[in-house]
Order: sequence, then C-alpha cells, then structure tokens
Amino acid sequence: MAKVFDNPITEGLSGRLGRSRLQFRKGRKGKTIVALSPVFSENRVFNETQLAQQEAFRQAAQYAVGARGNPVYVNLARGAEATAYNLAIADWFGKPEVLQIDASGWTGQVGQTIRILAKDDTYVTGVHVTITDAQEAVLEEGEAVRAAGPARPEGWWIYTATSDLSTNPDRQITAVATDLPGNTGSLAE
Repeated sequence: MAKVFDNPITEGLSGRLGRSRLQFRKGRKGKTIVALSPVFSENRVFNETQLAQQEAFRQAAQYAVGARGNPVYVNLARGAEATAYNLAIADWFGKPEVLQIDASGWTGQVGQTIRILAKDDTYVTGVHVTITDAQEAVLEEGEAVRAAGPARPEGWWIYTATSDLSTNPDRQITAVATDLPGNTGSLAE
C-alpha cells in the first residue's frame, strides 16, 4: 500500500474515476483512500457459511449503531485509526476469556476471596462465579468485583465467599466473564 502525503492531485478526491474500477473516499483523519471496486458475478449464490457470516455482521452493525456513543469505545477511538463504530463491531465478534482462577486464599470459609483474571479485546463488564459440588449442584454463586486499579482489557476480579463450604472437599469453581456486547467466556477449576 502506498502512502502519499500533501498531494494536491489526490487531496479531496471522492467517488469514481471515469469508467475505471478506481474508487476514492475520504478516510479517518482526512486520508484519501484509493481502491479497486470489487467485481461480482450477477448470478452468484451464497453458501450457508457465507449467509451466517452476513447475518452475524448485520447483528454486529446493529449493535455498533447503538454502542458507538459508549464512552469505552469513544475513548479507545481517540487517536486511533478506527472509529468508535468500528471498535464496537470488532468487539461484537471478540469473546472475553477467563485466564486464571486463583483460589489459593480460599479454604471454603465465609469472607475468603477467590481471584479471577479475565480479559477482553475491549472491556470486561463483569465476572460471575459459581461454586458447585461433585454432582454439579450449585453451592454458591455471585458476582465478582473488579480489583482496585485502572480498568483495562485485562485485569483481576475478586469474589468474596458468602457460605461456609469448608466441609465439602469436592468443589468446582466456574468463572464466566462478560463483555460489552454480552459475549461470554468461561473457565472451570
């Protein structure tokens, strides 16, 4: 890709150039973007995978229209090549991850904490913790809170136990992270 600066010939161009496939448009920060128009067969037929991807993109665009004013996307777009709308679309397709569950400070007593490390390409909005027994019966569940410090795409969350589970040795902890569009990612230990 060529980069041209301060060129009076291309500055301000938009639209098409004659009958050619060259398209000009104004990009972010005043850049002029030149590209070839795609050529498609008039009789093209989309397969199931393509139709599913088109539907997913329609849903992402619908989400982005409403979310482009969200301060998280607006702040990320400042000084970036992408707009808040573009970042919201990308976030729609990305899922958060729970990277680690640290239960080293928890023996099953009330008031002890479990730490969860969660990340997302944009922002983790919440982490839900569920503690189950060997038969998968829920013993306790609730929301973790973000650990002190600046909010960033990756960070620790703290869950404080509310039940005494010290007599139940076969416990499993599941943490589910959620991002702005509502995507989820989980980890069980």
